[in-house]
Amino acid sequence: MTNCIILADVLDGLASLEDNSVHLIITSPPYNLEIPYENHTDNLEYSEYLKWMSLVWKECNRILVDGWRLCINIGENKRQNISFPTFAAFIQQCVELKMLYRGTLIWNKNSAANHTAWGSWNNCSNPHVVPRHEYIIVFSKNNFKLEGDRNLCDLSDEGKEFMEYTRSVWNLGTESKTKIGHPAPFPVELPLRLIKFYSYRGNVVLDPFAGSGTVGVAALQLERIFILIEHSKKYVELMKKRIEKSNLFHSENLKVIEILKNREKINSYK
Repeated sequence: MTNCIILADVLDGLASLEDNSVHLIITSPPYNLEIPYENHTDNLEYSEYLKWMSLVWKECNRILVDGWRLCINIGENKRQNISFPTFAAFIQQCVELKMLYRGTLIWNKNSAANHTAWGSWNNCSNPHVVPRHEYIIVFSKNNFKLEGDRNLCDLSDEGKEFMEYTRSVWNLGTESKTKIGHPAPFPVELPLRLIKFYSYRGNVVLDPFAGSGTVGVAALQLERIFILIEHSKKYVELMKKRIEKSNLFHSENLKVIEILKNREKINSYK
């Protein structure tokens, strides 16, 4: 395995990876909330959306090494007065794959503290909750324990980070869409914490919905191998620039693998 970007539809990209070849998956799939992605229609019928995502989790389970982890970041699926418990649906889908549920982290985004719902202001007729958090649901494949060399663990020696990361609420600010150039970025601190908490140096970290490449940037900082799957050429160019600007990687060694209708084309990013 080498650091690479796979330009492909998510299911085609996952299908190109071997069984038991990835140690940690960190991803934030499309929320199906009409977010204006570059070439994805983010408004599927909800049943179709869940069917599609179930196929993604099935592939993720196949490529994970036994004992290794899947971390899914998902927010509240809420459009006006219509709300679906998507995070709970994802939990059920992974449980049905016989993955081991490890718990849910709450990402408190510390944003818009004074914002409220105006539909029934100060009236109990039809109030609704304004979400200021997202979820990170965590699963293991087959085994709870993760084998590895303690010396290759990046958690601070005094245990401060371990204590903080074991708490179920993580207080992290959001990332600027304008600054990153993507409609739904998450802060690099989010995958940094997950990589430290759930993997060892030298492990392979995958994001099947790579977007702006934040998981790749975090993986480089922590000496992990990254695989990023993204089907938008525009976002692939964005993540290549971000990785290059990190000054942690010789960009000429970054491979872009383009998969089109079962044909594989490999290019070196120069």
